[in-house]
Amino acid sequence: MTVGIIGLGLMGGSLAKAVKKYGIAKKVYGCVRNEAQKKEVLDLHLVDEVVDIETLKKESDLIVLAVPVDTIINFIPQLLDVDNETTIMDLGSTKEFIVKNVPTEIRKNFIAAHPMVGTEKNGPKAAIDDFYEGHTVVLCNLEDNESHHVKKALNLFQEIGMRIVKMDAKEHDVHACYMSHLPHAISFSLANTVMSHEDPKSIIALAAGGFKDMSRVAKSSPNMWTDIFKQNKDNLLDSMDLFQNHMNIVRELIENEKYDELAKWMGKANTLHEIL
Repeated sequence: MTVGIIGLGLMGGSLAKAVKKYGIAKKVYGCVRNEAQKKEVLDLHLVDEVVDIETLKKESDLIVLAVPVDTIINFIPQLLDVDNETTIMDLGSTKEFIVKNVPTEIRKNFIAAHPMVGTEKNGPKAAIDDFYEGHTVVLCNLEDNESHHVKKALNLFQEIGMRIVKMDAKEHDVHACYMSHLPHAISFSLANTVMSHEDPKSIIALAAGGFKDMSRVAKSSPNMWTDIFKQNKDNLLDSMDLFQNHMNIVRELIENEKYDELAKWMGKANTLHEIL
Protein backbone atom coordinates (compact mmCIF):
# COMPACT_ATOMS: atom_id res chain seq x y z
CA MET A 1 0.00 0.00 0.00
CA THR A 2 0.92 3.66 -0.22
CA VAL A 3 1.28 5.48 3.11
CA GLY A 4 0.93 9.23 3.61
CA ILE A 5 2.21 10.67 6.90
CA ILE A 6 1.25 14.13 8.10
CA GLY A 7 3.86 15.22 10.64
CA LEU A 8 7.33 13.68 10.48
CA GLY A 9 8.72 14.18 13.95
CA LEU A 10 9.43 11.43 16.47
CA MET A 11 6.21 9.47 15.91
CA GLY A 12 5.65 10.06 12.20
CA GLY A 13 9.30 9.90 11.21
CA SER A 14 9.83 6.67 13.14
CA LEU A 15 6.74 5.16 11.51
CA ALA A 16 8.05 6.16 8.09
CA LYS A 17 11.30 4.34 8.90
CA ALA A 18 9.37 1.28 10.06
CA VAL A 19 7.07 0.90 7.04
CA LYS A 20 10.06 1.28 4.74
CA LYS A 21 12.21 -1.17 6.73
CA TYR A 22 9.57 -3.91 6.66
CA GLY A 23 8.46 -3.28 3.09
CA ILE A 24 4.91 -2.49 4.20
CA ALA A 25 4.57 0.48 1.85
CA LYS A 26 5.46 0.61 -1.82
CA LYS A 27 5.75 4.38 -1.42
CA VAL A 28 5.76 6.78 1.55
CA TYR A 29 4.53 10.34 1.14
CA GLY A 30 5.09 13.07 3.71
CA CYS A 31 3.37 16.35 4.44
CA VAL A 32 5.29 18.95 6.48
CA ARG A 33 4.86 22.53 7.72
CA ASN A 34 7.50 24.45 5.79
CA GLU A 35 10.37 24.32 3.30
CA ALA A 36 13.05 24.02 5.99
CA GLN A 37 11.41 20.90 7.40
CA LYS A 38 10.87 19.55 3.88
CA LYS A 39 14.61 19.72 3.22
CA GLU A 40 15.37 18.08 6.56
CA VAL A 41 12.90 15.25 5.96
CA LEU A 42 14.29 14.54 2.48
CA ASP A 43 17.92 14.77 3.66
CA LEU A 44 17.12 12.16 6.33
CA HIS A 45 15.40 9.94 3.69
CA LEU A 46 12.33 9.55 5.90
CA VAL A 47 9.91 9.55 2.94
CA ASP A 48 10.06 9.02 -0.79
CA GLU A 49 8.39 12.33 -1.57
CA VAL A 50 7.09 15.39 0.26
CA VAL A 51 3.75 16.48 -1.20
CA ASP A 52 0.87 18.83 -0.45
CA ILE A 53 -2.19 17.61 1.41
CA GLU A 54 -4.35 17.21 -1.70
CA THR A 55 -1.80 14.95 -3.39
CA LEU A 56 -1.31 12.96 -0.20
CA LYS A 57 -5.07 12.38 0.14
CA LYS A 58 -5.40 11.31 -3.48
CA GLU A 59 -2.41 8.94 -3.55
CA SER A 60 -2.47 7.31 -0.09
CA ASP A 61 -4.16 4.07 0.94
CA LEU A 62 -3.39 4.96 4.56
CA ILE A 63 -3.18 8.51 5.92
CA VAL A 64 -1.47 8.88 9.31
CA LEU A 65 -1.91 11.96 11.49
CA ALA A 66 1.28 12.15 13.56
CA VAL A 67 0.83 15.69 14.85
CA PRO A 68 -0.13 17.21 18.25
CA VAL A 69 -3.61 16.35 19.44
CA ASP A 70 -5.16 19.78 18.90
CA THR A 71 -3.68 19.86 15.40
CA ILE A 72 -5.36 16.52 14.72
CA ILE A 73 -8.72 18.08 15.57
CA ASN A 74 -8.01 21.08 13.35
CA PHE A 75 -6.85 18.85 10.48
CA ILE A 76 -9.81 16.47 10.38
CA PRO A 77 -12.11 18.76 8.31
CA GLN A 78 -9.56 18.65 5.50
CA LEU A 79 -10.05 14.88 5.25
CA LEU A 80 -13.81 14.80 4.72
CA ASP A 81 -13.44 14.12 1.00
CA VAL A 82 -11.12 11.12 1.25
CA ASP A 83 -12.09 7.97 -0.61
CA ASN A 84 -14.12 5.42 1.37
CA GLU A 85 -11.34 2.88 0.88
CA THR A 86 -8.67 5.16 2.35
CA THR A 87 -7.87 4.51 5.99
CA ILE A 88 -7.20 7.49 8.25
CA MET A 89 -5.33 6.92 11.50
CA ASP A 90 -4.18 9.24 14.26
CA LEU A 91 -1.37 8.58 16.76
CA GLY A 92 -2.47 11.05 19.43
CA SER A 93 -1.92 10.58 23.18
CA THR A 94 -5.57 11.36 23.94
CA LYS A 95 -8.44 9.51 22.34
CA GLU A 96 -11.91 10.41 23.68
CA PHE A 97 -11.95 14.03 22.49
CA ILE A 98 -10.54 13.06 19.09
CA VAL A 99 -13.03 10.23 18.55
CA LYS A 100 -15.95 12.50 19.50
CA ASN A 101 -14.80 15.08 16.96
CA VAL A 102 -14.52 12.77 13.95
CA PRO A 103 -17.43 13.54 11.60
CA THR A 104 -19.77 10.71 10.70
CA GLU A 105 -18.71 10.98 7.04
CA ILE A 106 -15.28 9.50 7.83
CA ARG A 107 -15.83 7.74 11.18
CA LYS A 108 -15.78 4.31 9.54
CA ASN A 109 -12.40 5.19 7.96
CA PHE A 110 -10.86 6.68 11.09
CA ILE A 111 -8.72 4.44 13.31
CA ALA A 112 -7.98 5.95 16.73
CA ALA A 113 -4.54 4.65 17.74
CA HIS A 114 -2.04 5.47 20.48
CA PRO A 115 1.39 3.81 20.38
CA MET A 116 2.51 3.74 24.02
CA VAL A 117 6.07 4.80 23.35
CA GLY A 118 7.92 8.09 23.25
CA THR A 119 10.94 10.17 24.17
CA GLU A 120 11.39 13.81 25.16
CA LYS A 121 12.75 14.66 21.70
CA ASN A 122 10.86 16.04 18.71
CA GLY A 123 11.34 16.99 15.07
CA PRO A 124 12.51 14.86 12.11
CA LYS A 125 15.95 14.21 13.62
CA ALA A 126 14.21 12.55 16.59
CA ALA A 127 13.00 9.67 14.36
CA ILE A 128 14.37 6.34 15.61
CA ASP A 129 14.98 3.00 13.93
CA ASP A 130 12.99 0.16 15.59
CA PHE A 131 11.18 2.77 17.71
CA TYR A 132 7.91 0.84 17.83
CA GLU A 133 9.19 -2.73 18.12
CA GLY A 134 8.17 -4.52 21.31
CA HIS A 135 5.87 -1.73 22.51
CA THR A 136 2.10 -1.60 22.90
CA VAL A 137 -0.38 0.24 20.70
CA VAL A 138 -3.91 0.92 21.93
CA LEU A 139 -6.68 0.90 19.31
CA CYS A 140 -9.92 2.51 20.45
CA ASN A 141 -13.58 2.01 19.56
CA LEU A 142 -12.91 -0.30 16.64
CA GLU A 143 -16.58 -1.28 16.59
CA ASP A 144 -17.21 2.05 14.82
CA ASN A 145 -14.85 1.16 11.97
CA GLU A 146 -15.40 -0.91 8.85
CA SER A 147 -13.58 -4.22 9.01
CA HIS A 148 -11.13 -3.60 6.15
CA HIS A 149 -9.86 -0.44 7.83
CA VAL A 150 -9.38 -2.34 11.09
CA LYS A 151 -7.55 -5.11 9.25
CA LYS A 152 -5.23 -2.59 7.62
CA ALA A 153 -4.32 -1.07 10.99
CA LEU A 154 -3.86 -4.44 12.70
CA ASN A 155 -1.59 -5.69 9.92
CA LEU A 156 0.52 -2.53 10.06
CA PHE A 157 1.14 -2.66 13.79
CA GLN A 158 1.71 -6.41 13.83
CA GLU A 159 4.27 -6.16 11.04
CA ILE A 160 6.27 -3.43 12.82
CA GLY A 161 6.39 -5.58 15.95
CA MET A 162 3.85 -3.98 18.28
CA ARG A 163 1.56 -5.57 20.86
CA ILE A 164 -2.07 -4.62 20.23
CA VAL A 165 -4.58 -3.71 22.94
CA LYS A 166 -8.20 -2.80 22.13
CA MET A 167 -9.92 -0.35 24.45
CA ASP A 168 -12.71 2.20 24.78
CA ALA A 169 -11.44 5.75 24.22
CA LYS A 170 -12.68 7.03 27.58
CA GLU A 171 -11.02 4.15 29.42
CA HIS A 172 -7.82 4.74 27.46
CA ASP A 173 -7.63 8.36 28.56
CA VAL A 174 -7.87 7.40 32.23
CA HIS A 175 -5.03 4.88 31.90
CA ALA A 176 -2.91 7.18 29.73
CA CYS A 177 -3.33 9.92 32.33
CA TYR A 178 -1.82 7.83 35.15
CA MET A 179 0.83 6.13 33.01
CA SER A 180 1.96 9.18 31.03
CA HIS A 181 0.19 12.50 31.50
CA LEU A 182 0.50 12.74 35.30
CA PRO A 183 4.20 11.71 35.21
CA HIS A 184 4.85 14.49 32.70
CA ALA A 185 3.08 17.03 34.93
CA ILE A 186 5.17 15.85 37.89
CA SER A 187 8.37 16.07 35.86
CA PHE A 188 7.62 19.63 34.72
CA SER A 189 6.81 20.54 38.33
CA LEU A 190 10.02 19.00 39.66
CA ALA A 191 12.10 20.84 37.06
CA ASN A 192 10.48 24.17 37.91
CA THR A 193 10.91 23.53 41.64
CA VAL A 194 14.62 22.92 41.28
CA MET A 195 15.11 25.79 38.82
CA SER A 196 13.43 28.20 41.24
CA HIS A 197 15.68 27.11 44.13
CA GLU A 198 19.05 26.14 42.67
CA ASP A 199 21.48 28.10 40.51
CA PRO A 200 22.57 26.51 37.20
CA LYS A 201 26.13 25.81 38.42
CA SER A 202 24.85 23.81 41.38
CA ILE A 203 22.46 21.84 39.17
CA ILE A 204 25.28 20.96 36.77
CA ALA A 205 27.65 20.01 39.61
CA LEU A 206 25.27 18.05 41.82
CA ALA A 207 22.42 16.63 39.71
CA ALA A 208 22.47 12.85 40.16
CA GLY A 209 20.87 9.97 38.30
CA GLY A 210 17.54 10.10 40.13
CA PHE A 211 16.97 13.75 39.32
CA LYS A 212 18.05 13.28 35.71
CA ASP A 213 15.70 10.33 35.30
CA MET A 214 12.71 12.12 36.82
CA SER A 215 13.30 15.41 35.02
CA ARG A 216 14.12 13.95 31.59
CA VAL A 217 10.59 14.25 30.20
CA ALA A 218 10.47 17.89 31.31
CA LYS A 219 12.44 18.48 28.10
CA SER A 220 9.31 17.54 26.14
CA SER A 221 7.53 20.00 23.87
CA PRO A 222 5.43 22.49 25.93
CA ASN A 223 3.06 23.07 23.01
CA MET A 224 2.39 19.37 22.52
CA TRP A 225 1.83 18.73 26.22
CA THR A 226 -0.37 21.78 26.72
CA ASP A 227 -2.71 20.27 24.10
CA ILE A 228 -2.66 16.88 25.84
CA PHE A 229 -3.34 18.36 29.27
CA LYS A 230 -6.21 20.40 27.79
CA GLN A 231 -7.87 17.43 26.11
CA ASN A 232 -7.47 15.17 29.17
CA LYS A 233 -8.13 17.90 31.75
CA ASP A 234 -10.65 16.13 34.00
CA ASN A 235 -8.66 12.90 34.32
CA LEU A 236 -5.46 14.85 34.93
CA LEU A 237 -7.01 16.94 37.71
CA ASP A 238 -8.36 13.78 39.39
CA SER A 239 -4.92 12.15 39.21
CA MET A 240 -3.28 15.27 40.65
CA ASP A 241 -5.65 15.14 43.62
CA LEU A 242 -4.70 11.52 44.26
CA PHE A 243 -0.99 12.30 43.88
CA GLN A 244 -1.34 15.22 46.30
CA ASN A 245 -2.93 12.85 48.83
CA HIS A 246 0.16 10.66 48.69
CA MET A 247 2.44 13.68 49.05
CA ASN A 248 0.44 14.63 52.15
CA ILE A 249 0.91 11.12 53.53
CA VAL A 250 4.68 11.14 53.13
CA ARG A 251 4.87 14.66 54.51
CA GLU A 252 2.92 13.64 57.63
CA LEU A 253 5.08 10.56 58.18
CA ILE A 254 8.29 12.56 57.95
CA GLU A 255 6.97 15.49 59.95
CA ASN A 256 5.88 13.21 62.80
CA GLU A 257 9.00 11.02 62.58
CA LYS A 258 7.03 7.85 61.84
CA TYR A 259 9.97 6.26 60.09
CA ASP A 260 8.84 2.64 60.40
CA GLU A 261 5.58 3.56 58.68
CA LEU A 262 7.52 5.59 56.12
CA ALA A 263 9.63 2.54 55.27
CA LYS A 264 6.48 0.44 54.83
CA TRP A 265 4.97 3.17 52.61
CA MET A 266 8.06 3.17 50.40
CA GLY A 267 8.13 -0.64 50.43
CA LYS A 268 4.64 -0.69 48.98
CA ALA A 269 5.88 1.55 46.17
CA ASN A 270 8.74 -0.92 45.53
CA THR A 271 6.21 -3.58 44.51
CA LEU A 272 5.58 -1.63 41.30
CA HIS A 273 8.80 -3.13 39.94
CA GLU A 274 7.35 -6.63 40.39
CA ILE A 275 4.77 -5.60 37.77
CA LEU A 276 7.16 -3.73 35.45
